Amino acid sequence: MIDLMLQRVFIALLGSVVASPLGANAQAPTSPVIGFLNSASPGPFAKFLAAFHQGLKEEGYVEGRNVVIEYRWAEGHYDRLPMLAADLARRKVAVISATGGSVSARAARDATATIPVVFLGGAEPVGIGLVSSFNRPGANVTGVSTYTSELAPKRLELLYELLSRAGKIATLTNPENPTDLAMQQMGAPTSIPGLQLLALTANAESDFEPTFAEAVRQRADGILVSSDALFNSRRAQLVAAAARHALPAAYAWREYVEAGGLMSYGTSLPGSYHQIGRYVGRILKGAKPVDLPVQNPTNFDFALNLTTAKALGLKVPPSIMLLANVVIEQ
Repeated sequence: MIDLMLQRVFIALLGSVVASPLGANAQAPTSPVIGFLNSASPGPFAKFLAAFHQGLKEEGYVEGRNVVIEYRWAEGHYDRLPMLAADLARRKVAVISATGGSVSARAARDATATIPVVFLGGAEPVGIGLVSSFNRPGANVTGVSTYTSELAPKRLELLYELLSRAGKIATLTNPENPTDLAMQQMGAPTSIPGLQLLALTANAESDFEPTFAEAVRQRADGILVSSDALFNSRRAQLVAAAARHALPAAYAWREYVEAGGLMSYGTSLPGSYHQIGRYVGRILKGAKPVDLPVQNPTNFDFALNLTTAKALGLKVPPSIMLLANVVIEQ
């Protein structure tokens, strides 16, 4: 009788273990949460977001399978970034990926001193105080620098040569973006003798048309567009405005040229998003930002759209053709 009772107790206990294999008080493991902060809009950044996901995948993380991503898009309203970053910090995400320029990186850094931050920015990160050094970033911040601001003078030189020694070139910056240092500091006189710069600004799509019209009214021979994330998220509109006003334009990213823009000079933006995806994955595995050096670009594309050049009536100098490593005819 006692043996029968013990057998029944054992079966009951076994059933409870099968029904709740982790025990009464244990919980199923949850996926880590990534905070994705971007200063622009999701649609035009889909290509870059795909590259970020690919980087994560290569480190073993797939959204919806073993990682959750909380997205925060500022839609070009940079004043929203501190609030969006603070919201991610309050949610205690495992890591914040701050993309769409150094303005996002600053917002994330200011929102938390403990949550790891992986940034993607164009301004020199040591110079603007994001990190203490490239090799040992310090604190909780690391990432990828795209050098876009530092490359602005080079883009100006290429546009000047393409236009066969222009007399006046306009520069277009976003006054809400304080980190586009090179574009804001070039000014006149430039390093190119005899070249005059015309400083123009825009902080919304509605500014594009009057800004390009002003460049034409002021007899600018071309326009140099900054690497600002708002501009990048409205690249089709900028390229269209340049075409309407027959104004040769130089950009930071080859995606502009693929959309019909005249020329660009810079690093690969999808490649940079891929790299930060991998860094985020490594941090989820336990790596610390201080042990992950800030990555610098090593390859740069000079992209040229010959169809656009022809439509503008430009004869591309042989020296420019020799330098261009991405030539588009569409």
